[in-house]
Amino acid sequence: MIDPQEHAKNRGLVESILQYIPGFSGYLSREYRRESDSMTRTFLADQLQKSKKGLDEYGQTLVGLGALDQLPLLERLRSRLDLAINRLRAQMPGYSGFFDFVQVDEGLLTDIYEHDLSLVQQVDALAKEIQGLGTSSLSPAQVVPELTAKIDGLLGKIDHRENMLKGVAAGPDAS
Repeated sequence: MIDPQEHAKNRGLVESILQYIPGFSGYLSREYRRESDSMTRTFLADQLQKSKKGLDEYGQTLVGLGALDQLPLLERLRSRLDLAINRLRAQMPGYSGFFDFVQVDEGLLTDIYEHDLSLVQQVDALAKEIQGLGTSSLSPAQVVPELTAKIDGLLGKIDHRENMLKGVAAGPDAS
């Protein structure tokens, strides 16, 4: 994620001047947060997308072993992974613009950032595990259920994030 303080150190002359205009510095801070949110979600989706290489290599190994009957399990896993990638890319922004229909409460942003940090950690671990499939000797029956459960847990966190932003989150993150 982009750190607004780090960005402030590297801002250009025009942005530095605009910081002195009343109300504009708050606007810039909000825009940095909005950009940071978008970049975080894109980063997470890209990490999962890259991890699919391990899934492809694992599938090629299965084909080489003649285990074609195992490929449907792998395709179901790929479908769940694609769903998570698409949900991250299409997720409601974590920060609203001035004219956006749904306004995000500033107090909620800390909770969103903490939630996003746990998402980053979860995606990182999941992506590494999926990438490692390329060298795995385990059968799909051993691998797929566990990874599917982890992807479903990730989808639950993505849903929880969206519900937090919509103001319908019932409680703390269950994952």
